[in-house]
Amino acid sequence: MTTTEGLKKIGRVQLDARRLLAHVALIAGVLVMIYPLLWMLASSLKPEDQIFTDLSLVPKEFVFSNYTEGWSAAGQSFATFFTNSLIVCVGAVAGNLIACSMAAYAFARLDFRFKRLWFALMLLTIMLPQHVTLIPQYAIFLSLDWVNTYLPLIVPKFLATDAFFIFLMVQFIRGLPGELDDAAKVDGCGPFGVYWRIILPLLVPALTTTAIFTFLWTYDDFFSQLIYLSDTALFTVPLGLRLFLDSTGESSWGPMFAMSVVSLLPTFAFFLLFQRWIVEGISTTGLKG
Repeated sequence: MTTTEGLKKIGRVQLDARRLLAHVALIAGVLVMIYPLLWMLASSLKPEDQIFTDLSLVPKEFVFSNYTEGWSAAGQSFATFFTNSLIVCVGAVAGNLIACSMAAYAFARLDFRFKRLWFALMLLTIMLPQHVTLIPQYAIFLSLDWVNTYLPLIVPKFLATDAFFIFLMVQFIRGLPGELDDAAKVDGCGPFGVYWRIILPLLVPALTTTAIFTFLWTYDDFFSQLIYLSDTALFTVPLGLRLFLDSTGESSWGPMFAMSVVSLLPTFAFFLLFQRWIVEGISTTGLKG
């Protein structure tokens, strides 16, 4: 074996060793991240007195009644909470798709006074904490008699309040050839016609990303729904899980963990079905300049 061949062999061994260490580190990281989920799944099948005393991932005694008991919380079927979450999520997704796409088209294609100023102010709202606007918004919705309804959670979406998605779509639209707009105008299309017939069909990757993230963020939202909803019949899934915790009495940990597992199934299914569109939408919009 020549010296060159020996060096190449040593280099290959070192490369394989680095790859092995990298895989070991990745697997260890995955186990650390997935352990809380596995512990929650195991706890949903344990008796109440073993949840916090037995940290093993294999229950010594399987208690499937946690799921049947958890499905009925505070006199409400958990199916009601899933239905309510679906109503809010569908309304929020529809609002963001319609309003954000129209606002993005205006910023990317139309010319109007102080467009750069309004766009900069819109971007500044991304850095504005939600808690800063909470009290003024609550006062407005209270005066409109919208508190304890789904309107405060859905109507603002139709006013293009999510600046992140507007910016996402603006970046995508700016990457589309302007000749398409010119050709549509020659054929007699006005601004709305260009938006509806040209921009919107080409905007599908960004719209898909917006729909996916809006659904996930709205489904997991706890704070806003806690502020505006007080009737148990209107509670969504996050608020339904809160019913199992009682600060003054005994908390139902087993049923709560059981319903927590069930509540994760829609998000897991949604992500597995649309993960390809998530990656494609973000990478496409990120490359548009």
